[in-house]
Amino acid sequence: MSRHPVTFVILLLTLPVCISLQAQTPPSAISAYDQGSKQFKRGDFDGAIDSFTRAIEISSRLTPAKRLPDDSWRTANNFDDSAESGGILLIDPFTARAYTNRAPARYYKGDLDGAIVDADKALHLNSGLATAYLTRGTARRQKGDWTRAMTDLDQALSIDPTLFEAYNNRGTLRHDLGDLAGALTDFNRALALNSRSAESYKHRGFVRLDQRGYAAAVMDFSRAIQLKPELAWAFQGRGTARMDQGDFSEAISDFNKAIELDAKLVNAYVNRGLCLLLLGKDSDAENDFIRARRIKPEISDDLNARVKLARELLHPPKKN
Repeated sequence: MSRHPVTFVILLLTLPVCISLQAQTPPSAISAYDQGSKQFKRGDFDGAIDSFTRAIEISSRLTPAKRLPDDSWRTANNFDDSAESGGILLIDPFTARAYTNRAPARYYKGDLDGAIVDADKALHLNSGLATAYLTRGTARRQKGDWTRAMTDLDQALSIDPTLFEAYNNRGTLRHDLGDLAGALTDFNRALALNSRSAESYKHRGFVRLDQRGYAAAVMDFSRAIQLKPELAWAFQGRGTARMDQGDFSEAISDFNKAIELDAKLVNAYVNRGLCLLLLGKDSDAENDFIRARRIKPEISDDLNARVKLARELLHPPKKN
């Protein structure tokens, strides 16, 4: 029960300073864009979606007569002004960036299909937007489309090799595919670019846990906790590493904290129960197993097998 849920990191674009863009993009579109960015950072995803939608509608209503005389920047930015979307003729490259930002807002709302559609629209207008590939790859991973998710994340990094979020997300995907060495490489790269990413430390900790590098895993989870003390899964991971090292008391303390932060973290109940069982506290252990089954009934068979193994460790069967 040591595996963790994939936690993807999505980068929100900030509006770049570009004279040619500012010259033809209405101030009201830029204002809506900025408002959407602020709402996104506050976690107001509904508000962000509305604001980015306004930015898209305003910026895409420009007519060809309002273009600048020198449109050489369009070619340089891979911009296609012949695309139609939702009945609106898109002729402003600013619109592609608004789509790119609306996509993660939809992702965090749970609208994976909407996030993919927005990323598609952004990339149709500007195929050089690394963050659009990042978001689309993230959403595709969540939908189980792992092959195309990997392609998108690879493309994001080919455009922007400094995009630590893409290394982080590709690392989680490689981990799920069983490529521990590749996952470790990606998390190392992510942390080389951003040494304060608690998520990357947490994910690398789980890779090291699967590699049975328990001491290194404890260090990574501890660093993640130091950076982001509310990460329940980092406490769960560190507790699992300590349990595998035989340090049951410290492991139980970590599982206690994980449950305090997330009362539905079934893995923490299971692992705490196993520690209690190995310490001879059968009644307390059974209480944890009951809670785990209530939260996730489908784990019963796996849990029963783990409990049986723990009891055999305590009381090995006699040899004939």
